[in-house]
Amino acid sequence: MLKSEFVTKIADKTGLTKKDVIAAIDAYHDTVVETVKDGDSVPLKGFGTYTASARKARVGRNPQKNEPMDIPASISLSLKPSKRVKDILNSK
Repeated sequence: MLKSEFVTKIADKTGLTKKDVIAAIDAYHDTVVETVKDGDSVPLKGFGTYTASARKARVGRNPQKNEPMDIPASISLSLKPSKRVKDILNSK
């Protein structure tokens, strides 16, 4: 799903303008990233918890040349879904 399709669906469900939906989504993204970057988690009851996950530096392999290459340490954003979300995703 493209962002424009996502924005349209939310605008249709909420009655907000697309411009307001885009502003809300952008503010949501910025707030989550800033909060997690500061070392806090962002729990959203009934949805999940955003946290930072640290990845250690490691040696990988370049698939084109089959040569070893260093992969630096990094931090990524992870979402641990709530039980409710897991149940919805796993229902038939």
